[in-house]
Amino acid sequence: MKRLVIEPGECRQIEWLVDDVLEEYGQWDPGHFVTQAKTVAESLPIRVRQFFRRIQTDETDLAVLSGLPLSDRLEPTPTGWDMAQKKGVGRREEIVLMLCSAVLGEPYAWGDQQNGRIMHDVCPAPGLERSETSGSSTAPLSLHTEDAFHQCRCDYVALYCLRNPDRIGTTVVRADRLDLPERLSGILSEKRFHHRPDQSHVGPQGHSSGAAEVDAILFGPPEARYLRIDFDDTCAADEGDHAATEAIAELYKYAREAQEKVVLEPGDAVFLDNYRVVHGRDPFQPRYDGTDRWLKRVNLIRDLRRVFMATESRSRIVA
Repeated sequence: MKRLVIEPGECRQIEWLVDDVLEEYGQWDPGHFVTQAKTVAESLPIRVRQFFRRIQTDETDLAVLSGLPLSDRLEPTPTGWDMAQKKGVGRREEIVLMLCSAVLGEPYAWGDQQNGRIMHDVCPAPGLERSETSGSSTAPLSLHTEDAFHQCRCDYVALYCLRNPDRIGTTVVRADRLDLPERLSGILSEKRFHHRPDQSHVGPQGHSSGAAEVDAILFGPPEARYLRIDFDDTCAADEGDHAATEAIAELYKYAREAQEKVVLEPGDAVFLDNYRVVHGRDPFQPRYDGTDRWLKRVNLIRDLRRVFMATESRSRIVA
């Protein structure tokens, strides 16, 4: 894992840049600011920009920035993303994540996730404790490729920790750490699998089989394989293909053996390569008292034209 620790002078430079954004652009709106983010991000400390360039070039699977600025008047953790949107909390932290992320990729969003917001809040929500969404808590969030079902799934998932007093872990499995037998790799490399939309896209009532893509689970360069799997929502494309079904179960065993845990501290931002890492989250007991774990999240794509072609418009929102 690559890590860069922000020095005090660099932290002040980022804080001043946030001040400039709020002063120049007025009321903070991530959806409007996103088109300006890359230009403004050129004023980030040079070590930060070089860090992200190395991540891109090396295809680093997991990278962390530590010591990013947090407001000393940080609001209580909201009870769900809808309350975060209503109250507009964590604005300064959203700007920090937007600027850092814009160096690495292009922020974009999904129309059926958090009202099409570019910047997401990841915090527990009453009633969603055991869901497959970012509002879950008491149930573990299973290992998955973010939005595995879609051709426009992101290249990177960026998570910025605002609060994590219980040291709840983000679970990760790196494709390079999977020591798979050749037989299993061969099956997983064939287009025999349905990647279905997860609950955050289709709601709690079930899946839309018509939206599922059929593809492989392993793909890309043989010396550095890419991985596409959601252990809740990937299945054999043919119900009678028992070898494919068994291959998913066998892959899960290898994934559990290779699983690592990343515990984010406030001021840490992790950048996960969505082609080379699957991720999840440990279960925890929410308190709903303003002190629960709280992250900001943004999805990043290297080539925004993939989104434009899918939406047939210049919108960053995939409908």
